[in-house]
Amino acid sequence: MAERGASPEVDWPAQPDMSLALNRMGTFDWDLDSGQMHLDPTALEVLDLRPEEFTGTPAGLRARVPPGEEARLDARVAQALKDGRSHYGAYVRTRLRDGTPVWTHIQGHVLREANGRPYRIIGILRDAAHDPGERGAGGEQDEGRRRMTGVVERTSAILAHARTVNDVTDVLKDPEALGHLGAVSVMLGIVDGGRIHLVAEGQLGSYVPEIEYTRIDARFPMSEAVRNLQPVFIASREEFQERYPQLWPYIEPLSVRSGVYLPLIAQGRAIAALGLLYQRDADFTAEERNLLVALGSGIAQSLQRAILFEQEHDLAESLQRAMLPRRIPEVPGARIAVRYRAARMGRDIGGDWYDVVQLGEGRVGVMIGDVEGHDTDAAAVMGQLRIVLRAYVSEGHTPGTAMARASAFLRELETDRFATCTYAEVDLNTGMLQLVRAGHLDPVVRRGDGSCHRIPVAGGLPLGLPPRDAAGSGYPVTSLELHPGDTLVLCTDGLLERPDGAPGAGMQELMEAVHVGPVDVEELADVLCDLVGDAGAGDDMALLLLRRRGTPAPRGGGPLRLPLTPGDPDGPAMARHLIRAAVAAWGAADRADEIELAADELMTNALVHTDGGGHLNVRLTPEGRVRIEVEDTSSALPRRREAGDWAVSGRGLLLVDQLAEAWGVEPRGGGKRVWCEFAVPGEAAAP
Repeated sequence: MAERGASPEVDWPAQPDMSLALNRMGTFDWDLDSGQMHLDPTALEVLDLRPEEFTGTPAGLRARVPPGEEARLDARVAQALKDGRSHYGAYVRTRLRDGTPVWTHIQGHVLREANGRPYRIIGILRDAAHDPGERGAGGEQDEGRRRMTGVVERTSAILAHARTVNDVTDVLKDPEALGHLGAVSVMLGIVDGGRIHLVAEGQLGSYVPEIEYTRIDARFPMSEAVRNLQPVFIASREEFQERYPQLWPYIEPLSVRSGVYLPLIAQGRAIAALGLLYQRDADFTAEERNLLVALGSGIAQSLQRAILFEQEHDLAESLQRAMLPRRIPEVPGARIAVRYRAARMGRDIGGDWYDVVQLGEGRVGVMIGDVEGHDTDAAAVMGQLRIVLRAYVSEGHTPGTAMARASAFLRELETDRFATCTYAEVDLNTGMLQLVRAGHLDPVVRRGDGSCHRIPVAGGLPLGLPPRDAAGSGYPVTSLELHPGDTLVLCTDGLLERPDGAPGAGMQELMEAVHVGPVDVEELADVLCDLVGDAGAGDDMALLLLRRRGTPAPRGGGPLRLPLTPGDPDGPAMARHLIRAAVAAWGAADRADEIELAADELMTNALVHTDGGGHLNVRLTPEGRVRIEVEDTSSALPRRREAGDWAVSGRGLLLVDQLAEAWGVEPRGGGKRVWCEFAVPGEAAAP
């Protein structure tokens, strides 16, 4: 071949010395310009490659060199080329055809042009188990090698499950892990910009501070290992004192006599460094160096995964929190507390959400929900769904209508996601609570006397699923009265999940915690998160508590006040539902049918025979009677009349007269009030 500049040329491929093959040393020749690589028969044998399996390029080695080892070897070669060195060496863990792991030692000689540009690498590779320095070692040395190899393998296996940086440091500090290597101190430093941050040390009593933060260009062994991407081996105290005078004052008082500092390399760059200190003088053998380098490679891969995991999780959690309300408004008449806890699932995030909407006139809406899935798409759908449901209830839609529209909106997004949700609207003046549920968990109410109840709420399908039929909204409303001192508890299923999967165990624990927990909603929220939520940390969790202000007292008698709007198809049905719930709460359930029928007749008259709608009032009088009042804006007074057998109307006031103990009409300045009263039997709720 022709000469390149003034550099002597070597025939391609380089011809190996016969003595190399006799010592099980193969040769390789790598043309950096063309990318071609030649392996002699001994090299192929060392790597357990058949000639037809090798592609003639470095990529052909991947069948035997794992990705992590390949990246470490590439970094070693790249650093040698960059630094202008003529030689490099590395121990690499390879795998035989049957998967057996073995160690291979590679040494390369870099050929350069006159201007210093590298163009070719010629080198040898050999089975490290046939290291001449180790050949003939006794049984004690073999036992030591097996022990160290076992430690490396066990440590690597444990680190494979590490998901956070703390997991990695816990393994390094465990005396049952790296302590078997004979080290009295283990230190881990994370590269942070141009500095190294010491984040962990093991074996208490032998900690060498080195200052918590050191610069990469400082004269410390850990800095040198990071800077040069090469292990630093220190064999004696004298070497510590001579090479690292800044570190020596910290080493001198200790019984440390040697050490090794390993760069932890991932994707060609040092992300950290590992330091091991020993109480013995250590002229580290090739086998020991080999195992320590392998250990550093495994730790580097685990640490890189942990760092990326935490970065991705922090970013995902920040995105999700940005989609939740930035603040919860102060609501007169109520105390509200919310909590959100993200699962530790890397980049995966859930679609849990909560919201509080002030509706005016003493009314407030609270919601909680969960979009199916754990990814950014679930979080994006959550953000849109929360905003649209807030918009619907703020516009004045009834709870059932708002939920039905939100479900239709989610279907129109053409996503494969569905969501569960519970929405509660409470009138803090009267305590009347309206609940609507879309495939979500039933809420829990703690009464002012400390009793705790799970409220069975009539539910519809999860949001986003097509309705079962075209009739109705599909989301019925359940009503009850929230008395002063009562607390409403809404949560997502992440609060109830348990590792053993026992059905109902999470809800039972929640009920017990709510029952015995503090009255203050902020303190109660903390109790629920701490005592119940930790067991369900595999999923995101959202929690919302609303406590109606006031002193707990026996159940009162209302009042209940509802608007009557012409053209609202759900209004009368909602009113009937609330009247029945209120009457039952006041102890008049036996007369609920009669009271509901009379109220319906009065509401119908106001909606049919007047133009402006009106209001319905239901309350318990001081005399213990249930009083129904319908106000409208018409000055025309109703009159009772006899309807013919075939008449389709005219019987309303007749029915009221027959059902109620008393009824009447009260003219008012801008209209009138029609009322009727029903006696409540026995001791039914005194006002």
